[in-house]
Amino acid sequence: MSQQDMFAAQAQMPSETTQTKKLVRRDAITDGALAHFQEPYAEKISKEDIFYYIYGLLHSEEYRERYADNLSKQLPRIPRMKTYADFAAFSKAGRDLADLHLNYETVPMYQGVKFSGSLKGLKLAPQQIIGGADEDFRVVKMKFAKKDDKTKIVYNGKITVENIPEAAYDYIVNGKSAIEWVMERQAVTTDKKSGITNDANDWAADTMHNPRYPLELLLRVITVSLETQKIVNNLPALDIVGT
Repeated sequence: MSQQDMFAAQAQMPSETTQTKKLVRRDAITDGALAHFQEPYAEKISKEDIFYYIYGLLHSEEYRERYADNLSKQLPRIPRMKTYADFAAFSKAGRDLADLHLNYETVPMYQGVKFSGSLKGLKLAPQQIIGGADEDFRVVKMKFAKKDDKTKIVYNGKITVENIPEAAYDYIVNGKSAIEWVMERQAVTTDKKSGITNDANDWAADTMHNPRYPLELLLRVITVSLETQKIVNNLPALDIVGT
């Protein structure tokens, strides 16, 4: 038996490890951390509550400003709130934010935009764009219609998206608005050194099976951005144990 045949035979044989292996959920929150965060409250909290509490807290503008020096040099300090009500508010906000950020590809598209351009008859439903042919949605590079006006994005030569709320650009990810990340990544680019072309349209058609995916993603991320800011703007003030 050749080495190639041996590997092929092994690949066909059922793996005992695969058959017997079970997935085990492991919490990143230790028992010690649970006891630490539980201590100020009479109400019982869980490790999952703490996880989402931290996610919510990390989105607090007040938290980021207060601990800006530390956040730039070391792992974030996670304080405890004095009241359970504030802890619960941060935890719920964290859950809502995680739901938005994990499911960004399926959240409803923002319905407040208007389509303009040579392609007529487009209609927007929460989960799909109606009208046009698949080839009408090919994108090369999205751009703002004017440098000082981000309410209007030229998607391609046929489609322009208007009435984008300026507040949607307030949701920043790694120094750039989430919308502008979509504009940058959903494009056709060629690496100068390697000559390799990265075509977002190929991903849309071959992986997502939806040539309209880049435009739909843009509209979904507008929703994500606005809803994120709505949650963040309603976070409690920091009333921390020990202050």
